[in-house]
Amino acid sequence: MATSIQTESLTDLPRTFPLPAARISPKARPKKKLVRRIERDYSQIVRRTFQVVFLAWNVYLGGLFYSWVRHFETGATAQTPVRPPGVEGWLPIAGMMNFKYWLLTGHVAPVHPAAMFLLITFVAISFLFRKAFCSWLCPIGTISEALARLGQKLFRHNFRLHRWIDIPLRGLKYLLLGFFVWAVSSMSASAIASFMHSPYGVIADVKMLNFFRHLGEVGLIVLGVLVVASIFVQNFWCRYLCPYGALLGLTSIFSPARIRRNPDACIDCAKCAKACPSSLPVDKLITIKSAECTGCLECVAVCPAQDALALVLPVPAVERPQKLPVWAMAAGIAVLFVGIVGYAKTAGFWNTNVPRRVYMELVPNADQASHPMPGDPALNE
Repeated sequence: MATSIQTESLTDLPRTFPLPAARISPKARPKKKLVRRIERDYSQIVRRTFQVVFLAWNVYLGGLFYSWVRHFETGATAQTPVRPPGVEGWLPIAGMMNFKYWLLTGHVAPVHPAAMFLLITFVAISFLFRKAFCSWLCPIGTISEALARLGQKLFRHNFRLHRWIDIPLRGLKYLLLGFFVWAVSSMSASAIASFMHSPYGVIADVKMLNFFRHLGEVGLIVLGVLVVASIFVQNFWCRYLCPYGALLGLTSIFSPARIRRNPDACIDCAKCAKACPSSLPVDKLITIKSAECTGCLECVAVCPAQDALALVLPVPAVERPQKLPVWAMAAGIAVLFVGIVGYAKTAGFWNTNVPRRVYMELVPNADQASHPMPGDPALNE
């Protein structure tokens, strides 16, 4: 017996299945109304003025120091040029050692005392104004920014490493800092004094100069790699390898100054995140607390919305944090630098007290001065 199969048209089926909901593209979401900023932003003009002045000052000090070294190397009998103590800013390890010596003894070390006062200055700046030394004063930071701008002109943008490699690489500078902190913390006051009075300690600044003057093949390759890497990846040295920046970054975590975003005024354009040289997600956070924030204010400079982004300070008895104007930040950095350095000079703690005859003996033979090793009898004298 044949079985008949009845079929129904699709149009006769009951409409019991719901239709899929239409997806709304993020671009189709209603945008917030842009209230454009009224005042012009001068933060980058001010910051780059600081950078240029400080870079020129370091070049000037370097020229004076080179003349001073050549005076002893050539055996000149004319009046000795003045040694510029400011070059000790390039001796952060000596600054750390002298700082510990001061904490333990209450006395300022006579050799490379300026290194300690400059270290204190830069740490104080980082505590009050984020890691501003790196983006406002550091000559290496200034050169790194220039290389990054060159990369932007050549390739229209800088490259950013993926998180899986970016985060481990960022840890390298903290490992280097940890090593130096461990080495200094394990030294007693007498060991620090013996080290600083050793031939190596006395002319550590000369050996630093000679390292760049007599840069070998390996050194040239390393320097070349860092330069090329800084063209492709913004602030490559500062972001991944600088232990000084790591120290200042950890200090800046406790800074009362923070970049703060106002979600009500923000139009979610993400220009701030694209401009951030540290690749911080400024557009997704309310307050920037990261140790990578350098206080460069580039995110604030590109923000088009009124009162959406600013560097703020908490003020007692005031409900909302108060905006810190760029002129106040610049003045604060200048006052800290001039004040601490000025105190060291007027108190007689700025110049290294080493007799000329000692320099006459050590400077021409600086390359022969070896680093004292742990257990060296010289450190126990």
